[in-house]
Amino acid sequence: MFAKAYELASRFTLPVIVSNRFYDGTVTSGLGSFIVINDKGWILTVAHLFESKLKGDLDRSEIRKLNEDKTRITNAPSFMDLQKKKKIKNLEGDRIKPKWITNNSLWWGADDFRIEKFEINKELDLAVGQIKDFDPKRVAGYPVFRDPASLKHGSSLCKLGFPFHKIDASFDSVKNAFILAPNVLPVPRFPLEGICTRTLESGKTKDGKFDIKLLETSSPGLMGQSGGPIFDADGNIWAVQSRTMHLQLGFEPKIMKKGKEVTETQFLNVGLGVHVESILQFLDSYKVEHAVSGR
Repeated sequence: MFAKAYELASRFTLPVIVSNRFYDGTVTSGLGSFIVINDKGWILTVAHLFESKLKGDLDRSEIRKLNEDKTRITNAPSFMDLQKKKKIKNLEGDRIKPKWITNNSLWWGADDFRIEKFEINKELDLAVGQIKDFDPKRVAGYPVFRDPASLKHGSSLCKLGFPFHKIDASFDSVKNAFILAPNVLPVPRFPLEGICTRTLESGKTKDGKFDIKLLETSSPGLMGQSGGPIFDADGNIWAVQSRTMHLQLGFEPKIMKKGKEVTETQFLNVGLGVHVESILQFLDSYKVEHAVSGR
């Protein structure tokens, strides 16, 4: 059912790799997805992919303040060398956090895809940006968003993204850059079907500009699909995958674990995507060109 739609969506759905280096020297990397919206290089993804970047900005500010305080102690003429060392050691012990983010990177599907500025709305969980000096020949086709008035619950949908793929990376201090392991690229896509079950509404954003609407699907969104499209059999986008919600089923069977009887609560994992109505409002507010079915 989704073979042709999968082919269409694969043209404009690309991986984003989020890498972080911490104060203690450890490095972690994860995957998300984004959509190239038009031939001007505008992209759409979810805001929560930027959480580590925003945290890194705050962490680096704390590190700078710590280093400034250490410098003041070092340069203080009233302290002997041993006093300075003790004060600096105490200062570091009180304030250093091993999981401060010292370096952060978001890799947008290709080494030469650079996005310098994003517009981020955490309430909607959406973000847009534009690839610098984008060559439209790099993407074979662009998405069509489904007209919000034509959505029907019970319709079959498909999610596309990049789950089940391990990202190994290291940090090169000389180059000041993250280095992906040789087996990381290319990142394989993974589709997952489900039906449109409900529309969830949470009023408007605090500024009153956007309706906060989510589209629920009967299958979960998988790690690595965040920011990827939720589309119908024609390839038209109904939503962008945002999160997964766990609904209690009311079944609590007893099972044996390590020789003990325990109660297992059962859940249905459903996907929540940012509704196309909210997406279109968001794109229109930044005058980002996009195609809508039937228009």
